[in-house]
Amino acid sequence: MNDYEIAIKTLKLADSKLGALIDRVGDCRLSQVQQPGDLLYSLARSIVYQQLSTKSATAIHTRFLEFYHDQGITPEAILATPDESLRAIGFSRQKIAYLKDLAQNIQTGLPTLEVLETLEDEEIIQTLTKVKGIGRWTVQMLLIFRLHRWDVLPVDDLGIRSGIRRVYDLAELPTKKQVLALGKVWQPYCTIASWYLWRSLDFPD
Repeated sequence: MNDYEIAIKTLKLADSKLGALIDRVGDCRLSQVQQPGDLLYSLARSIVYQQLSTKSATAIHTRFLEFYHDQGITPEAILATPDESLRAIGFSRQKIAYLKDLAQNIQTGLPTLEVLETLEDEEIIQTLTKVKGIGRWTVQMLLIFRLHRWDVLPVDDLGIRSGIRRVYDLAELPTKKQVLALGKVWQPYCTIASWYLWRSLDFPD
């Protein structure tokens, strides 16, 4: 039995409603959507995707990658890029400030992914949220989709809250306190539960 099979079996035994969702969705495909790149690449992508629709963010991110295709995405390249060029790609002035602050922090010694791998989840969150524009949710996405941590529950994520509302037939979106209470049942596999809650939104009401 592999790690995913153990996680899914544990979740189904712990929570019958989540178990019904798991049966409906099928195999967990989280390992198939793990993201590539170093810390700068990963967090720059997260900055692009903040507060935008997937379609808009994907278009901007594609232009971003094309812009740096020849020289690569490095702190030096980003810091040398005029703001007007980043505006033309689709960055807001605020996100340009975030991107350049991130590049400066990488230059001045932000830990690499290899170093972050050795830290606990909360240590990683505390380390990276010191960077302008990098909040707890952004780091949690890095933990899930880049560092493949197993017990992450993004309590502020609208998709997670919407999924819980549907799966547990709630009248309103759950509060942060309610999400945390449910999450205790899913430990130590909150990441897997989160992935299934996101998938629940793929089904019609």
